[in-house]
Amino acid sequence: MKKKQKKMLRRILIALGLYIVLMIVQHLFPLSEMKLIYLPLYLIPYFIVGSDVLRKAVQGIANRQPFDESLLMTIATIGAMVLGEYPEGVAVMLFYQIGEFFQSYAVGKSRRSISALMDIRPDYANLERDGQIAAVDPESVEVGSVILVKPGERVPLDGVVIEGQSALNMAALTGESVPQDVEPGAHVISGSVNLTGVLRLRTEKRYEDSTVARILELVENASMKKAKTENFITRFARWYTPAVVIAAVLLATVPPVVRLAMGITPDWGNWIYRALTFLVISCPCAMVISIPLSFFGGIGGASSRGILVKGSSYLELMANADRVVFDKTGTLTHGTFEVVHLFPAPGVDAQTLLQLAAAAERFSDHPVSLSLQEAAGELPEALAATNAEERSGRGVIAEILGETVAVGNRKLMRELGLDPETVEATGTLVFAARGKEYLGCIEIADRPKENAAGAIRSLKENGVKRIVMLTGDRRAAAEAVAQKIGITEVYSELLPGDKVDRVEALLNEKADGSLVFVGDGINDAPVLARADVGVAMGAIGSDAAIEAADIVLMDDDPEKLALSMRIARKTMRIVWENILFTLIVKGVCLLLGALGIASMWIAIFADVGVMVLCVLNATRALMVRHL
Repeated sequence: MKKKQKKMLRRILIALGLYIVLMIVQHLFPLSEMKLIYLPLYLIPYFIVGSDVLRKAVQGIANRQPFDESLLMTIATIGAMVLGEYPEGVAVMLFYQIGEFFQSYAVGKSRRSISALMDIRPDYANLERDGQIAAVDPESVEVGSVILVKPGERVPLDGVVIEGQSALNMAALTGESVPQDVEPGAHVISGSVNLTGVLRLRTEKRYEDSTVARILELVENASMKKAKTENFITRFARWYTPAVVIAAVLLATVPPVVRLAMGITPDWGNWIYRALTFLVISCPCAMVISIPLSFFGGIGGASSRGILVKGSSYLELMANADRVVFDKTGTLTHGTFEVVHLFPAPGVDAQTLLQLAAAAERFSDHPVSLSLQEAAGELPEALAATNAEERSGRGVIAEILGETVAVGNRKLMRELGLDPETVEATGTLVFAARGKEYLGCIEIADRPKENAAGAIRSLKENGVKRIVMLTGDRRAAAEAVAQKIGITEVYSELLPGDKVDRVEALLNEKADGSLVFVGDGINDAPVLARADVGVAMGAIGSDAAIEAADIVLMDDDPEKLALSMRIARKTMRIVWENILFTLIVKGVCLLLGALGIASMWIAIFADVGVMVLCVLNATRALMVRHL
């Protein structure tokens, strides 16, 4: 609890104690003929608890912005005092302040929850310079510097491990509790926590460009992009408050004047009391406070699961999503090649085919070459390749065991006078030959992520009507991946511009909901920006993804897309629950107040009680662990 909140709580408790004592004394000694004796006594708790409300009302009038809840409470309570309803006047101010305190505490708790979830800001960096270690501000560390990260410390800057092995806790970034093992050569992300060994890192980015700084900036600015519902409530309150003040003035004056004109007793006190009750009931606190708090809780709850939402507007759009378009490589697949099938020629051993191909490709860092080397494992020293020559766009030719070995595509084989057999395969084919002997071919493919099929299934269960996959890959490879994971609509062999055109066509189709595009964020920036909601997958450390996307899934898990939809829908459900509950209760109470049936105590419930219930409901948006 903050110092200001503690001070307010003390004032509330003191005023409440005095109020209870005065109520008991007045009950024991009614003094109906000398009621004014109690006025200065009731003014003591009134000013103790309500002085800041009165001050805000005066400041609002001075700044020519008078119409807010402070003015409503000031008019209502002073009016009650003038009418001699001292207990009710103090009670309105007291319970209003209790509601404000509760709201402040709830908002503070929500902010603290989000701060704890996103507590990734590093306090210092252990900079290594001239053999000495000094704790310095991370913002002062230059790119290429060497820093030391001890067990238990937070990684302050993005970098690459140059010495040491450890496990990193990345829960604050990804929402996943399983530590990630790192060793020399591994890239590490700022904001993760070093668990075991000491790590020496060479920094790759300045602090302001690091992952942790970018994430914190996005979280802090998320409230700037308000949802349409939130903007509507803000505009509604701006016009609603002066309207109810005018309505209250008319309620207090018109009926008595009409009664007077008809020769009936005007009964000014009764109608003014009804108008004051009307003012208390009409206070818009419940909606003005609970709606932003609901969105704030939804964004915070998503952050706790490794889903970074840039603003409440994207929660609203995600809740209404009915079409999802996926990029393939790096989004639904791992984006790395692996050997999936060997097709040795008659009389050729499959292991010999793989080892000779890997030996010829051992000096290349092409993804296809790396997949061959990984599949072959450690090669015998006798298979060392010499005189390796890379032929651009075709493959590699090298000397192995005194013979020429060629590894590459069908074009390279034909250059050597060979006509490779035709095999049925959906992946990329790598052909191999030794001298003039054809050895066979190897199928290499980008395999789907283990949870990709589950992600597609979850989206369908969540009511997504249309799921589309776009890719620049060959048709056969694209359709093979789509069939494995359950997507029926596929567009292949697309250039980046073609993807934008395809998304434009989908956006122009008549549909009730919004369109979500999911990409890896590196080469999909134009499409991410064009879709209603752009979602970047596996985007830790990717500047392009964080810049272009509206929602960033902080780990490489496509199943979290469906989770983000459930969080968004829960948030919107809470928002509309609060709006409807507030309008119904206040509408009924306003009618009863205008008819003289509702007392000031009913008005207090319609204002403070409804606000407390709406705030309690709004805090549910933070609870997303079991969604």
